[in-house]
Amino acid sequence: MLLPRPRTAGRPRFPLVATDLDGTLLRGDLTVSPRNRAALALVRAAGARHLVVTGRPAASCREFLVAIGYRGLAVCGQGAQLYDASADRLLVSASLDRELARTVVERTEEALGAGPLELAVVTAAPENRFVVTAGFTDRRRPEWGLAERAELWAAPIEKVLMRHRTVADGLVAAAAERVGAGEVAVTHSEKGMIEVLPAGTDKSVGLQLAADRMGFTPAETIAFGDMPNDLPLLGWAGYGVAMGNAHPDLKAMADEVAPTNEDDGVAVVLERLFAHS
Repeated sequence: MLLPRPRTAGRPRFPLVATDLDGTLLRGDLTVSPRNRAALALVRAAGARHLVVTGRPAASCREFLVAIGYRGLAVCGQGAQLYDASADRLLVSASLDRELARTVVERTEEALGAGPLELAVVTAAPENRFVVTAGFTDRRRPEWGLAERAELWAAPIEKVLMRHRTVADGLVAAAAERVGAGEVAVTHSEKGMIEVLPAGTDKSVGLQLAADRMGFTPAETIAFGDMPNDLPLLGWAGYGVAMGNAHPDLKAMADEVAPTNEDDGVAVVLERLFAHS
């Protein structure tokens, strides 16, 4: 369904605009298009606020926030971090028990019965380094650390990422959810990356925390996302928009499906809402 035209005067229909980054606001080349930038300017001009809600830890999303002149709070790390971009300071950061994480990985491998998983961890804040085992990906980025499997648990971590070369992501996620039920949170953020997080962590938790501090309610919020880790984000918001490139589960529950991230889907919706504010 299409949203009604926004009010022409006074408070905008959705004074809080919550967007994911990868696959949503960002294009495939990890840039924000001129059209999306212009749409965010319309949001600000209308007196509304833009809130980034991303799976990336604060250290990894900082460069993208700086590039668009972002100010104020951001929800990072799948909801585990509340980050003040203006002050470059973490206000909240949750850690994952390393022994529990290692155990969940081992139990998941046993449940799948398909050999070892390839692993990565995000180290504890404020460093938030991405450290991988050699087989985690064929194209390791220069800034990523490389470690033997046993070394992944040597220092505090915030999350574990798992992938399997032959087992479908959905099966890996389902197995991890079964063996870690009640002890950890499991989400699927992008292809080949199943995330294990501290129990109770998801984007809706971080969004609620940020919205409370900013003075907004779910009914005042429109949210945009593309992957299963955005299900809690869209579920919390009064109006949820899935991108055209989104996972089928997200499209099924969204109030609207926008064009893809490559086709400026965020801007298409925001222009309709805020162009005449």
